[in-house]
Amino acid sequence: MLGVMPPASDLPLPPPRDPSGPYRICCVCLGNICRSPMADAVLRAQIAKVGLDHRVVVDSAGTGDWHVGERMHRTASRQLNRHGYDGDTHRARQFDRSWLAERDLIVAMDASNLRDLRALADGDEDHRIRLFGEVGALRGAEVPDPYYGGDADFASVLAMLETGMSHLAARLKELPDLPT
Repeated sequence: MLGVMPPASDLPLPPPRDPSGPYRICCVCLGNICRSPMADAVLRAQIAKVGLDHRVVVDSAGTGDWHVGERMHRTASRQLNRHGYDGDTHRARQFDRSWLAERDLIVAMDASNLRDLRALADGDEDHRIRLFGEVGALRGAEVPDPYYGGDADFASVLAMLETGMSHLAARLKELPDLPT
């Protein structure tokens, strides 16, 4: 049908900015101590699993500055460790507008993060900023903030991230222009 956009999850991933360098992905949540560092750790593991660890670089940040320099939330770190992921070296940081020109894909954990990131963009970068539930084949689902929750909330977020990041890693493997 003319003029109808496909669902966001069906949109191709943005092409690499620099075909000679690594594909750069930044996972973004609010404070960079729960969801986005968990997403970062899970995506790194999934990328290694599909053999792209030398071709894709992953990092994370928050849209807010409340936790800059802090370690990951204790419960997030505990969940990652229980499942074999490493998040021990993480220190929270705030997303910087200049990163828009450096990242190939910016993955927002929820609609609020997506709005905040798109407000930083000049419009030319919008196609590089995506909701996690769109690129992770989760029908646009948002990753709930487990900050005030308990182990079960963090475990649920981790399960969601594992499912979505597995799908994203598979999509990355299919990118025709992925640097070698």
